[in-house]
Amino acid sequence: MHRFSKKVSMTVVKRLPKYYQYLSDLQLNDIEKISSRELASLMGLTASQIRQDLNSFGGYGQQGYGYNVGELKEAIKEILGLDSEYNCIIIGGGNMGHAIANYERFKREGVILKGVFDVDPLTVGTVIGSVVVKHMDELDEFIKSNEIDIAILCVPREVGQKVATQVTELGVKGILNFSPLDLVVPSDVVVENVNITDSLFTLTYLLGE
Repeated sequence: MHRFSKKVSMTVVKRLPKYYQYLSDLQLNDIEKISSRELASLMGLTASQIRQDLNSFGGYGQQGYGYNVGELKEAIKEILGLDSEYNCIIIGGGNMGHAIANYERFKREGVILKGVFDVDPLTVGTVIGSVVVKHMDELDEFIKSNEIDIAILCVPREVGQKVATQVTELGVKGILNFSPLDLVVPSDVVVENVNITDSLFTLTYLLGE
C-alpha cells in the first residue's frame, strides 16, 4: 500500500472511490486509455482538477496520450488500500446490517465478512450473508480469536458509543458507523460516518430550494 509523506486533502481522498468506480466501468467497456478532459467530462469535474488530484499521488498521465485506464485503476486501488484484505464484522443484524452483509462488492474488493452480532434472540442463530449471527456475548472472544480490522456499526444511537468503545478496546482500528451519533474513539482509530438521515434531509432541502 502506498504511504505518502505529504498530507493529501480529504476532499481529494474522498474523490478517489469515484475515480476507481469510473475507471472500473471504463475497463469493463474495453476502453484502454482516456484523456483528463474525457475523464473530467464523465465525472463532472474539470481537466485541471483531475490532473491536480492525481498529481497529489504522483504522475500517472502521459502528454499526448492521457491515462492508461488499467494502470491508473490499479494505482488508485493500491492508494485506497484495496490491494490488501480486511476482515470485518457487522454489529446489528437488522435491515441495515442485513443489506450490508449481502453486498457482494465488499468481498470482491477484499473486505471479508467474518461475523455478524446482535442481541435479538430472533436474529441470533439466523444466517445473514454467508455467516451465522452470533450473540453479542461472544463478541470479545471472537475479536480476540480473529484479526478484525473493521467493525460496521448498525446499532441504535443509544448503544453506539458503548459498542464503539468495546470494539476499539479489543483492538479494532476502523469503524464504519451507521449509528446517528459522533463517536469518541482513540486517536489511532479511524471512523467513517454514514448518516442516511442527514443525506435525506440535505436532499429535501435542495428539493425545496
